[in-house]
Formats: sequence, C-alpha cells, structure tokens
Amino acid sequence: MTNVSNTADNMSTCSIIGEERKGAAALSDFKDLYKEKLMKRQTENQTVRKIVFIILLLLTITVAAVITGGYFYIKNILEPVDANSKAKTAVTIPIGSSTSSIGQTLEEEGIIKDGTAFRYYVKYKNESGFQAGDYELSPSMTMDEIIAIMKSGKVMKDAVATISVPEGIWVEDIAGRIAKELDLKKEDVLKQLDDEKYLETLINEYWFLTDDILNDEIRHPLEGYLFPATYDFEEEPSVEAVVKEMLEKTESVLNKYRSEIDERDDSIHELMTLASIIEEEASAKADRTKISKVFYNRLEKDMILQTDPTVVYARGEQSGEITQDDLDLKSPYNTYKQKGLPVGPIANPGESSIVAAIEPADTDALYFYARPSGETLFSETNDEHNKKVAKYKKEWDEYYKKKEEEAKKE
Repeated sequence: MTNVSNTADNMSTCSIIGEERKGAAALSDFKDLYKEKLMKRQTENQTVRKIVFIILLLLTITVAAVITGGYFYIKNILEPVDANSKAKTAVTIPIGSSTSSIGQTLEEEGIIKDGTAFRYYVKYKNESGFQAGDYELSPSMTMDEIIAIMKSGKVMKDAVATISVPEGIWVEDIAGRIAKELDLKKEDVLKQLDDEKYLETLINEYWFLTDDILNDEIRHPLEGYLFPATYDFEEEPSVEAVVKEMLEKTESVLNKYRSEIDERDDSIHELMTLASIIEEEASAKADRTKISKVFYNRLEKDMILQTDPTVVYARGEQSGEITQDDLDLKSPYNTYKQKGLPVGPIANPGESSIVAAIEPADTDALYFYARPSGETLFSETNDEHNKKVAKYKKEWDEYYKKKEEEAKKE
C-alpha cells in the first residue's frame, strides 16, 4: 500500500511539474511573441519617423530652393539690362500713363527687363508722381535711377555741345576736341588742364587722383584719367564742367572694381598707367588680359617692358614708323631705356583695358607680337618670339608702305 501511494504521489507530482513546464513554455512563447511585436512596432515607428524626416527635409529643400530662386529671379529682373551699355534711348511717356503702360514702354525700348516687375516694384516702393515727356534713358540705369528721372521731370533736350572721346586718345587730342566744340584755343584748354592749383582741387575731390600726377616729369597730369565716352551737354559747358563729367565717368567705372584695386599692391596711378599701355597695344581682337599678364611677368623678372606705344608717346608724334633714334630717346616714358612702368599713363584707357590691368590672365608668356590683322601672338621665350617676328615682319613693311601711299594721295 505504501508503495502504491508513493507511486501515485510521484505521478501527481510529475503531472504538476509537466503542467508548470507547459505554462513556463507558453509564457516564454508569449514573451518572445511580445518582444517580436514590440521590435516590429519599433522598426515600423523608426521607418515612419525616417519617412516623415525625409518628407520634411524635401519640403524644406523645396521651400528653400523656391525662396532662393525667387530671390535671384527678382534680383536679376531689377538689375540693369546691361550695366556696361553706353547707349542712350529716347523714350516718350504720354500724359496720363499708368505704371503698367510705363513699364511696358520701358520694356519694349529695352530699358528694363520686365514691365510687370517695374509695376510691382513701384507699388512696393510706394512711388508716384511720374512726369510725362521725352526722356533719354539707358539700359545701364538701375530701376531707382529710372524712377528718379521720370519723377523729376528732367526731359530730354537737344545737346548744345557734344564731345566724343575715343579709347586710347591722348589728352592733347581731347583738349583739341574740347576747344573745337566750345570755340576755344587748344593751348588755353591744355593750360587749364595742366594748372597745378586746379589739379589740387581735383585731387581733393576724386579718390583715384593722387599726388603722383603732380610729378614734374609727367607731360599732362590728367592723361589716363579722362574716360573715353560721348558727352552731351544741354547747356554750353565750361572746360571745368567737361572735365568734371569725364572724371565722374572714370569714377563710376573704377568704383565697380574698388575692392579689387584696394587689394592690389600696385597704386591706382600704376594701374592706370598699365591700363593705358594695354589700351595702346591691344587691337579689337587681342586678349587684353593676356597682354596685361605679359607685362606683369616682365616686371616681376625685372625685365624692361620694351613696348612701342611708350616710345611713340615719348617722341610726341603719333604717326610714322618707329626709328632707332626714337628707341634711343631718353624719356621717363620710353620703356626701351628704363625699367618698370613709365612715369604716368600714355593714353586714356577704356574699361576693358582697366579691367585687364586689375585682373590679368594666367599665362607664362613674356613676349607678344601684334600682326596688322589684329591677331596677337604670345611666346614664352625670346627665340620663339624672334621667329614669329621674322615670319610676319614683312606684313608691317607692307602696311606702312600702304599708309605712306595713302597719305601722298591725300
């Protein structure tokens, strides 16, 4: 009996243990399932968060792109059509014109880029009071400049005096043009331009004019600083008024590159001197920035510049072939006889030559040779340069011969 009872108890115990094990196993399976679902949920949550983040990021990038694009678009249409344009256009604004019609007219005449933008800009600035009339406007004008002119009512008038100054012209020639237009003597105009007290007042007024121009060896102190352009005057101007217009034009050009000029080691007088040489050396087809770099390369190597236009300026006569006597001429302008730049500019350079002096190209060339055709050939060695000179020298002989024959016929 005892054995049977013990056996029954043992079986009962085993049954209980089995049930406990089953329960434990079920609990373990539940925990595993719970953990699995929990991890799955966490993974799903992470995926959702990633998707939301990506969507938000894309939205942010899109909004930023739209804002940036809009900013540059608006900035672009508000800028001048051509900041470097010298052209002037007669524009008529009829009586009773709305800002919409004014904007359309300005756009059609090529003065602004977008007439609708003009209308919204005027509304944004709360501008009004535009005057009807005939205006002389330029694609180089800003929106604000155009608005100011049309509000002032300063309509176009016929010019009573017009003085044209080509690029590369000498001060002596400019004086001649001023004298002819204003019915004065060339000598009197030159005397005014070279007057020291007058020059000192100009030095005090314009940042780019320095005491360097008062050097006694300089032929004409304002050489290089009277900007080449066409100047119209609605009233009979004085010599001082003409010079003021020219210097203000020079200032407006140089101001665009003021930071680059200030960063350079060269003085403004040296830059304008080099710009004048580039102007005289470069043809319309020539790469002025490469010519500029050739001169900088030679200066760095302490080589004489040997540039013909300085010889022409030194002798004081623009026409005629350069002779050996000219090359031997002792002058602070003759770069065949002295190292470095001349004492001052040898002509009045245009903007492209000024920019070339400020921002030269990247080249190792030390020589260049200009053909009568306008093509400029660059060389790094003297041997290479001499071969090109020998090859094309006959072209210049024929060129000067033709010029002499044409002069005789005249």
